[in-house]
Amino acid sequence: MTVSEASDEFLLYLDSVRGMSENTVSGYRCDLEQFAAMEHIGAERDIDSFTTDQLRLCIGVLSRQKRASASINRFVASVRGLFAYCRKFKYIRVNPALELKTVKNPKKLPRFMTGAEVDALCAAPAVNELLWEKRDRALFEMLYSSGCRVSEMASLMISDFSGDYSSVIVTGKGKKDRRVFFEKDAQKALTEYLADRKERFGQADTEKALFVNQQGKRLTVRGIAYIISRYSGAEGTNHHVSPHAFRHTFATAMLTGGADVRMVQELLGHASISTTQRYTHVTTDHMIEMYNMAHPHGGAKGK
Repeated sequence: MTVSEASDEFLLYLDSVRGMSENTVSGYRCDLEQFAAMEHIGAERDIDSFTTDQLRLCIGVLSRQKRASASINRFVASVRGLFAYCRKFKYIRVNPALELKTVKNPKKLPRFMTGAEVDALCAAPAVNELLWEKRDRALFEMLYSSGCRVSEMASLMISDFSGDYSSVIVTGKGKKDRRVFFEKDAQKALTEYLADRKERFGQADTEKALFVNQQGKRLTVRGIAYIISRYSGAEGTNHHVSPHAFRHTFATAMLTGGADVRMVQELLGHASISTTQRYTHVTTDHMIEMYNMAHPHGGAKGK
């Protein structure tokens, strides 16, 4: 079996058997295409002909290309996954990727917004209407209120909601469903957006996407990122944030407010609690910073 054939079969397995999301499978595909395109690998090479040292050369290639450590480690995970799959189905006699090591990844705390920053961003569509005020306010409030991934928000349909718009079931990574919640500000903003949308496009079709562009077509993840960049850029708050910052801010606010870490894990849809626990470090660092600013001997006041 060639590298190309093994990769195609592995990707099909991830999609149809493992039920991984389209974005995850796409990431694996990108990494395995890079793998096959490397000069010492080749798409038509026999998958059972590799040694561990030959696979390690791939990391050297990516390092010389100055790839970020996170990108290299994702590549390593993809190659490991491919060879583990091939060993499982006996396409190879031994697994040369077992000893393939990741590179050191500098730990970065998640970037989150302060209360004032998120309030300013949520208010920005009304202060300076750049695109579609009602929609954009509802989008920001719902991202902050729920902790949803941007892809999850983009996939929501009007028909997913019932009653007072206080909660909805979203499908997250690994095609796992979970319930997320929307507080009063988000519910109010969503109601106003849907009324405004009905005026623009007529009677809303309950089978349609929840968030649409000004032509009535579903907003994509890229479209949502563009909206956030406009309002957080120089035309808006002039404090640029990524779409994922809403999710980070939600998690930080919940933990700071006293929510149990396992509850926050469930709300975020994290498979591992260690992922959620990153935010406990954020809140601890923030607590120390506030302590040093407030305490008479903290040092900050004398600067």
